[in-house]
Amino acid sequence: MIELYETQRAMRGLRKAALQRGVIAILDVGTSKIACLVLRFDRTDAFVEGEDIGSMAGQAGFRVVGAATTRSRGVRFGEIDAMAETERAIRTVVQAAQKMAGVRVDHVIATFSGARPRSYGLAGAVELDGQQVSEEDIGSVLASCDVPDYGAGREVLHAQPVNFALDHRSGLNDPRGQIGNTLSCDMHMLTVDASVIQNLAYCIKRCDLELAGVASSAYVSGTAALIEDEKELGAACIDMGGGTTGVSIFMRKHMIYADSVRMGGDHVTSDISMGLQVPMTTAERIKTFHGGVYATGMDDRELIDLDGDSGDWEHDRRTVSRTELIGIMRPRVEEILEEVRARLDAAGFDHMPSQQIVLTGGGSQIPGLDGLASKILGQQVRLGRPLRVHGLPQAATGPGFASAVGLCCFAAHPQDEWWDFDMPVERYPARSLQRAMKWFKDNW
Repeated sequence: MIELYETQRAMRGLRKAALQRGVIAILDVGTSKIACLVLRFDRTDAFVEGEDIGSMAGQAGFRVVGAATTRSRGVRFGEIDAMAETERAIRTVVQAAQKMAGVRVDHVIATFSGARPRSYGLAGAVELDGQQVSEEDIGSVLASCDVPDYGAGREVLHAQPVNFALDHRSGLNDPRGQIGNTLSCDMHMLTVDASVIQNLAYCIKRCDLELAGVASSAYVSGTAALIEDEKELGAACIDMGGGTTGVSIFMRKHMIYADSVRMGGDHVTSDISMGLQVPMTTAERIKTFHGGVYATGMDDRELIDLDGDSGDWEHDRRTVSRTELIGIMRPRVEEILEEVRARLDAAGFDHMPSQQIVLTGGGSQIPGLDGLASKILGQQVRLGRPLRVHGLPQAATGPGFASAVGLCCFAAHPQDEWWDFDMPVERYPARSLQRAMKWFKDNW
């Protein structure tokens, strides 16, 4: 645990150094595409000590000066499957983005999906004896959170304080300087398979780059696709990627739950490929131009040419009706949404005051998906595009770039995490499952 704390602190140090130099790259390692954006920061003093709650807080204005994407290779379910292929793809996309930016980049912040994320709610408290709350007290209360035994081979990816309470006053964002007797804190912790992060870090190192931070794709997509009111009142973000579908729930501007479903748009393409006996590239094109989840009487008469190149003229000149295509696509899309529903139910999403659901990610662009999603998930559903980022090319403004844009915001305006605070050595977190689940029970 101590080793992890130090690793995350070291990455924060690298990020701070890169931002003070004024340039950093962000890398979205997905199953269907790898995207790289190069950011230039307007302020060299990007982070000002003590401006907000954590020692890393502060604002940094930035613009995108380079952007590139390439087809993902060697990645399955959002996890690296073939190291050499992924390394080649990352080198290609980083070099293209650097060329456009006209600047060399040494540090990257990466995001990935998959890795079987698991959420925990933790609680901790310290006695102040009527003293003012100091930065050290915040470190102490975070250290007092009882961390559950999350198992060997797992690593903490995010550990964010979501609520502070001083005596009987809850909902404080920054309790420093206030006087009280008992300071308590609720923290959301997200763990992932350690091997997935290690493989990603090793792959980036092989590309002669320094890893200055990692983030969950489900988390950064939510920060980009949800509007401020939704984050405040409560909303879920469903990020439909190629290999996985990320699920994150936000409340009072903090992520309080994240999970992923190991299915995405590539599985729909694969079903079309098998059902129509066409190559994956043809299936992807058919899905993009003719796909949908609702069939009407008109669709029986709309015929789609299946242009093949097998050399067999009869086989290559087939046609299929759009109704047949929808009949292949809809069951898989329903299966993905049913799995998402199960994740939301497990998180207690039904009990939240606001139950807005936002669909984003490349897989969310299937026509009619929002209507089908509202039927299956039983809530208000809207399609979300990432917020506008200064200098972002038009081609990178679609839902498929939600996690890349969210990662830009994560780089520029980092949310406080447990390792941003100096922690008393004697108070490194204890492990106890009962106290860990108390926060969920009390708050849900």
